[in-house]
Amino acid sequence: MSSSFQPGTRIGNYEIAGLVGAGGMGEVYRARDTRLKRDVAVKVLPQTWAQHPDRTMRFEREAELLASLNHPNIAAIYGIEEFSGGCALVLEFVEGPTLADLISDGPMKPSTVLSIACQLVEALDAAHEHGIVHRDLKPANIKVRADSTVKVLDFGLAKALEDDAPPNDASASPTMTSPAMTRAGVILGTAAYMSPEQARGQVVDRRADIWAFGCVLFEMLSGSTAFGAATVSDTVVSVLGREPDWSLLPASTPPALRSLIARCVQKDRRNRLRDIGDAKIDLEARTDAAIDKPGASAVASWPFVRVGIVAIAVAAALGVGWAVWRARSTASDRPATVSAPLMLTQVTADGGITAGPALSNDGALLAYASDRVGTNNLDLWVQQTSGSVPLQLTRDPLDEH
Repeated sequence: MSSSFQPGTRIGNYEIAGLVGAGGMGEVYRARDTRLKRDVAVKVLPQTWAQHPDRTMRFEREAELLASLNHPNIAAIYGIEEFSGGCALVLEFVEGPTLADLISDGPMKPSTVLSIACQLVEALDAAHEHGIVHRDLKPANIKVRADSTVKVLDFGLAKALEDDAPPNDASASPTMTSPAMTRAGVILGTAAYMSPEQARGQVVDRRADIWAFGCVLFEMLSGSTAFGAATVSDTVVSVLGREPDWSLLPASTPPALRSLIARCVQKDRRNRLRDIGDAKIDLEARTDAAIDKPGASAVASWPFVRVGIVAIAVAAALGVGWAVWRARSTASDRPATVSAPLMLTQVTADGGITAGPALSNDGALLAYASDRVGTNNLDLWVQQTSGSVPLQLTRDPLDEH
């Protein structure tokens, strides 16, 4: 990877140590702040771009946007430096691997996924509250420090929700592989994480970040991209017309997380999760450490299981109440030494998950959710309480409960 600045080069008070990476919005260097004695990241706008006023304006806008954000899960901006022929952003240098590095080792534990996802939601929620859409959220733009703190990097594609640039300006459109600003009529961004509206070059809003968040969540759990393909064009086709391969998610993936991902990657953004804060509520309700344990404890925090437990308790209470009433009503017909025994009968014996039971009014039928067919999702089933072959009512790829 060639660089424009060699180690030892000075930009203001910052001494370049080495090139970290490069993208459509500039080269990023590790540098030493000689005044405050700390390492920083210096993002330099390519000099070939510095001659274009619109690109310089984007770079300056990035500085303004980042300066308006002050959040522990967003890499901070320390300042902007001008030098002969260009300018540079001085940013917080974040140690640690990217999320892409971690995912390359394979699927991540659900508890780790939840910890990272909750912090991503916090960062996006803060940005959205400031009217800022990231527009290029992906594992390579997310770092995880040694203390497990998540930092979202590179708001180079972010901008205020109001677009003051004219639409359909093709002259300002870089290639698909060059991350840059997205505006109406211009297809930009990283293909595998672009929302359908972004891939079509339409105006995007915060729901584009929600789509990307769902893609990142899917990838953390499965180790595979939700819409990745061999080529950019094939990836765009996948984004626009195909569903993720839900079978790639581990069987241990909580149904609630499957449902959350599905709501995030709805192709019609009108049907998509509308606010990242809603995901925050869902995720925080599932940070129980038991999620990594096998068996029933692994799903103890799922809402539908809680409902199922309540339903079982109610059914048991009704059964006991009926037995007591029946015993009292027939007490005169039985010797005083004889009491009616309470019989408990097991109705289901699935090896997987069975939850959310509901009895018919006459007690003859039992409906419940089960993954007994091995498709890694819950469908609705019904059977007679007296014993019968279960009847499958639904066959949706998403969980029913």
